[in-house]
Amino acid sequence: MKTINELGLRVPEILLPKNIDLKSWSVIACDQYTQDRDYWKKAAETAGGNPSTLNLILPEVYLNDGDKAERIAKIREEMKSYLDGGVFEAARKAFVYLERTTAFGRTRKGLVAQIDLETYEWKPFSKANIRATEATIVDRIPPRKEIRKGAPLELPHIMLLVNDKDGVLVEGAGKIAHDGRAPLYDGELMCNGGKITGWALESAADLEYITGALNKIADSNRADDGSTFLFAVGDGNHSLATAKAVWDEYKAELIAGGASEAELAENPVRFALIEIVNIYDSGLTFEPIHRVIFNIDEQALIKKLAAELDGTVSEVSSAEALESAVKASQADFGFVYLDADGNQKFTLLKTQIKELAVARLQPVIDEFLKGLTPSAGAKPEIDYIHGSEEVFRLGAQKGAVSVLLPPIAKDSFFETINGRGPLPRKSFSMGEADEKRFYLECRRLFG
Repeated sequence: MKTINELGLRVPEILLPKNIDLKSWSVIACDQYTQDRDYWKKAAETAGGNPSTLNLILPEVYLNDGDKAERIAKIREEMKSYLDGGVFEAARKAFVYLERTTAFGRTRKGLVAQIDLETYEWKPFSKANIRATEATIVDRIPPRKEIRKGAPLELPHIMLLVNDKDGVLVEGAGKIAHDGRAPLYDGELMCNGGKITGWALESAADLEYITGALNKIADSNRADDGSTFLFAVGDGNHSLATAKAVWDEYKAELIAGGASEAELAENPVRFALIEIVNIYDSGLTFEPIHRVIFNIDEQALIKKLAAELDGTVSEVSSAEALESAVKASQADFGFVYLDADGNQKFTLLKTQIKELAVARLQPVIDEFLKGLTPSAGAKPEIDYIHGSEEVFRLGAQKGAVSVLLPPIAKDSFFETINGRGPLPRKSFSMGEADEKRFYLECRRLFG
């Protein structure tokens, strides 16, 4: 049986504030509400003058304001002030099992842990323990590096998915936590964030159980070549890629300075704090991200997709019939557009795709758009939309065709990524914006 370390995990040294008030301390991930300054103003009002993770992050809504350097410097000052000024309790070496009940009535379970960045790789067709689920846009890494490099503290909003049909890891940790233990924290989150409770798992028996659970999952996810696909990045893909880039750069500096293998193995920058969630957790919703394409010949697109995906095309009578047919499948697509007479049309494309449908759809769309001959008219454009209401609203606009995608199949999620590499950009969304991870636990990073 492998140790936790050999499987790429470590028990983190968790920092939590004294007399924790979750409503003012904990705020949503920085990459949410990027077009909604009012949300972040409300968050600031809720935090007030209290210690808050809002003071330790840079919400991306402010990235282009021209004062990024000043904001980052202020974040560094706040981090140091919190560490030196007695804001935190003494560090506690423990995993944290948590339950998050959102405003939508769903309860998601998680396990906060520390991963070894040497066991993670975002590049396609990696055989690493931890792999990206969606294509990583390299240009998004440098701005995030500015924030992480040299930061005294780390706060996680990264969520890793584990392929655990039997629920032995996270759900098993929950059974231990609920066996008469007092929680580390318990309370309401700000701005419609719901409620969260966390328990420490830190005894020798706790660690023995988690080690056994990880080995069981690793054994069931081991390929013929001996590689193990243990975790897939569900949220925070670019943040984790940034952590990896910062470590690789810092490691090179340490090696140049004569650092030993033992020193490299224990350096805090080598690790990242994350939350593990079982992909089969009923409280974790996977929503497809639909497409709308402007200024193309929709019949040409549908014909190409049908040919490339070996599908059959039929017309349906209504929006309701189209949505019902697509939702009942895991391999069929719907198209909504106006015909030459201005009548809204609903077309169903049925396929026999066995992988996640978006993994086959998007490359064909990309090839179609790339093959178009430039004209003097409006240029073709593609956008990514949430919710079927938007699909039908935009499909009623002249010059637009909306593409309705089927539900995300959890059963084929890991298999698709293992076989085809990371999914295309904008493949899925994990829940609503308010259900994204809130910053809460901290860990020392640099210095």
